[in-house]
Amino acid sequence: MNELVRQHTALGDTDLEWLHLLVSEWQLLSDLSFADLILWVPTRDGTRYVSVAQMRPNTGPTSYQNDMVGHLVPRGRRPMLDLALDEGRIVREGDPEWREEVPVRVESIPVCREGRILGVIARNTNLLTVRTPSRLELTYLQSASDLAQMIAAGSFPFADQQGDTDVSPRAGDGLIRLDADGIVQYASPNALSAYHRLGLAADLVGHHLGQTTTELAPARGAVDEAMVKLASGWAPREAEVEGSDGVIQLRAIPLRPKGTHIGSLVLLRDVTELRRRERELMTKDATIREIHHRVKNNLQTVAALLRLQARRIDSERGREALVEAVRRVGSIAIVHETLSQNLDERVEFDEIADRVLAMVAEISPGRVEGRRTGRFGILDAEVATPLSMVLTEVLQNALEHGFRPGDTGEVEVSAVRGGTRKDARLLITVQDNGVGLPEGFDAHTAGNLGLQIVRTLVEGELGGTFDMNSAPEGGTRVLLDIPVRGDL
Repeated sequence: MNELVRQHTALGDTDLEWLHLLVSEWQLLSDLSFADLILWVPTRDGTRYVSVAQMRPNTGPTSYQNDMVGHLVPRGRRPMLDLALDEGRIVREGDPEWREEVPVRVESIPVCREGRILGVIARNTNLLTVRTPSRLELTYLQSASDLAQMIAAGSFPFADQQGDTDVSPRAGDGLIRLDADGIVQYASPNALSAYHRLGLAADLVGHHLGQTTTELAPARGAVDEAMVKLASGWAPREAEVEGSDGVIQLRAIPLRPKGTHIGSLVLLRDVTELRRRERELMTKDATIREIHHRVKNNLQTVAALLRLQARRIDSERGREALVEAVRRVGSIAIVHETLSQNLDERVEFDEIADRVLAMVAEISPGRVEGRRTGRFGILDAEVATPLSMVLTEVLQNALEHGFRPGDTGEVEVSAVRGGTRKDARLLITVQDNGVGLPEGFDAHTAGNLGLQIVRTLVEGELGGTFDMNSAPEGGTRVLLDIPVRGDL
């Protein structure tokens, strides 16, 4: 719509925002009218109209099988558009039009903003299935007529109330029509069922909706005046009402077709099961976070026990083995600590990589500096846990075997995400400027425990590839290529 309006019309940005607000709300008008809506805006030179938006009803058959957005028609071809634009009134004159052997009633509703006509809504009703209307249909049509008059007067949509229309209740979810005093004149079957879920034992018609609602879902303490006002339809608001056995979502739309409050529409939806599932998910998320927190605590306890045992052992090789085990357990604990703070099973791995780098760098304090470049991004837990261990082993190997006692140097961890959405990859390079690899060294056959762990995790659990070779500028370079999710 932005492109069509800016290309063909003289409307400014504020006018365009008003049209966007209208289009975000007009599904309600389409459903209440049982009609297609097309928004026509006059072109810059005033000789034509361009259709910038279209809406089909959920409550009846469409009058247009094809998409009309972007069509241009000359002024004069559709006289009802001209009358609505020139006179600023709703035009209903004329006989039904026949389109593909289907009779269609056409009406034109001017779109007004601050006294200016921005365009015209063509309301097209398929008359092929017309029958004697029920009370529900009559209420729909009367409400649609009131909303159309408000659009023509520039009082709908409500500029100061821009809710999330994607989750707001719709006409088919449940509809209540109130008079000017907030008394229920009509309640659709779905609306009545929702209130029965709250605990209502009688009919709604003839009762004050605001008072009835607060009685079914009383506020703690004093009477909730805001809830009474919302349920009475005096202000365009949305809220949820929770009773003992149900939850309903309410949306109030005041009706002021001629500037005077004549009543209101209240759209509502029974969201009891939805809220129940959300609470279950929240409980499950809290449980999962608590599990990760306890696993982290247990791992830290294991690390502390290993550290204590390392101080008591006489064998130097045994002490080193235990210290390595402490670092391996610690790298897993870091992942679980991060997962305990998240709502899902995904982690921002850059923080974990930095903490692993700092932890391993304690092996040679002040001698070898570590740094990270690039970004790992968000990773699933099943990738983050083994990858943290792999990174720990590779860094530990570089610091222990890449530098002689007393040497100074640097270890760089580089991460690059690439590939396509279906075949996304994480490319990791760990490079040091140490002494390099010994003659004839083969990383794929080396018996070092750390490298065996790396090979097993990378190729087995992560489904990636691992390679270690001499860097061209000296030192050692480790290359890891791991498949990851492409949407993170």
